[in-house]
Amino acid sequence: SATQCSIKTLLEGGRGGIADSVSKWVCRHSLPPEKLKAFLQNSDDPNDEMHKKTGEKPKKQQQNQEDAHGTAELFVAVCERFPDSLSPDMLFAHCCWEYVVQWNKDPEEVKNFCLAVEYLKLVSSPHIQLGISTMMWSTFTVKYLSAATFLLEKVGKAPKDRLCRRDVGMGDKALTCFLGCCVQLLQVLMEADSGVEKVSAVELCVEEVWSGAEGPPSIADLALEQKGIYYPLVQHHWLLTSLLHAAMTFKVKTKPLSLFDSKGKNALFRDLTSIQLMPSGVMDSGLILSRQEFLFQVQIGWVQALDGSSTASDSSIRPSTGPGAPWWPSLCLELGSLLQVYPDILRRQLVCELFSQGLDLRAEQAMLEVEDQDVLGSQLLVLSGQRLSYTLLHSQSQTQPAMELLARLPPTLCAWLKAMDPSDLRCPSVPLCQTKRLVGRLVEMLPENHAQYSLALHLLEALEALTTE
Repeated sequence: SATQCSIKTLLEGGRGGIADSVSKWVCRHSLPPEKLKAFLQNSDDPNDEMHKKTGEKPKKQQQNQEDAHGTAELFVAVCERFPDSLSPDMLFAHCCWEYVVQWNKDPEEVKNFCLAVEYLKLVSSPHIQLGISTMMWSTFTVKYLSAATFLLEKVGKAPKDRLCRRDVGMGDKALTCFLGCCVQLLQVLMEADSGVEKVSAVELCVEEVWSGAEGPPSIADLALEQKGIYYPLVQHHWLLTSLLHAAMTFKVKTKPLSLFDSKGKNALFRDLTSIQLMPSGVMDSGLILSRQEFLFQVQIGWVQALDGSSTASDSSIRPSTGPGAPWWPSLCLELGSLLQVYPDILRRQLVCELFSQGLDLRAEQAMLEVEDQDVLGSQLLVLSGQRLSYTLLHSQSQTQPAMELLARLPPTLCAWLKAMDPSDLRCPSVPLCQTKRLVGRLVEMLPENHAQYSLALHLLEALEALTTE
């Protein structure tokens, strides 16, 4: 549908009037960022998809393509008449702002907030990006984040849909999505802050017609007027938001504020331009342990979300968001570094969880990242023992060869296997060949003078006997 406007309205709209009108049209038609970017970049390219002949296509599809082509041509015509007012950064800035304004009217429509962040990412000037991010945060985002934080703190776990709607103004699924986009917003903010030092601020040009016109400044103009931010404080909020997003995604029981010390709590939800007293020095060991346990639960949740039949090579088809997204383990390491959690503990726990889930190929890949192979070897030896114990002593399908083997095992190994508790394994029923492969690797990993080296050898011999019979 056409956008109604008059010359008087446009002039009264000030320097950003044109971009504001176009951004409202973009938002009304739910034009995705990549489509708008394509309009701006490829519209004059004869090889572009929009210019290709429709060919023998169904009539409706032809009509849709012709409509899209017509829209693109109109859009380009407007951009050519207002090259400054509709420069990419000006347009992306206004689209970002329009989407976040629409989202604030109905927070449940969280896709509008996500689109605002996507448009924000397209802004090439770090100065404009920084300003808009700061404005988005202080005007809209922080109040919802604060409400979400105190709600989780009150209930001590991911709250139910009803509570989310009552206290935050959106359902639990929308809140989880919002928090994920919040993390991205703060990432853009931090990257833009780093970028402003590398390039000089842009000078926003306008067409001559606006030189004498009165009216409000454009969003880009407002963005350039914003004060600089205090980076450690932004990173502090990124940390909180990431923890909240993880807690909601994996339903982790936690009181998020309990993961911060008194300085950390006091700095939350302060103006990002203000310099705050931030946490420093070595944290209390109890606090670090609670943080470590939280990250353990996130990694456990991630492993459980993985498809048990998939392999490490499937990462290309895994979702980019949600509990099965491939970046959660690296995020846990990044969060761990900010929370003073020793990274190798997280790496080892991830390996053990993957093996516990029966995802041996993924686990083997993750093993390569672990530094302390001796400790990992000891942990995996127990896990291997639990697997064999399940097969020999706890499985419903105990075989005669297995029973005979059990009788022939060295007494120490037999006693050790009987002491194992396979219920710790999330997937105890794993093919013996996988466990044999694992123990074979452990024998290679552990030094010969290791206290459990001979136990590993006995375990490998038992598995070889079982798999050959």
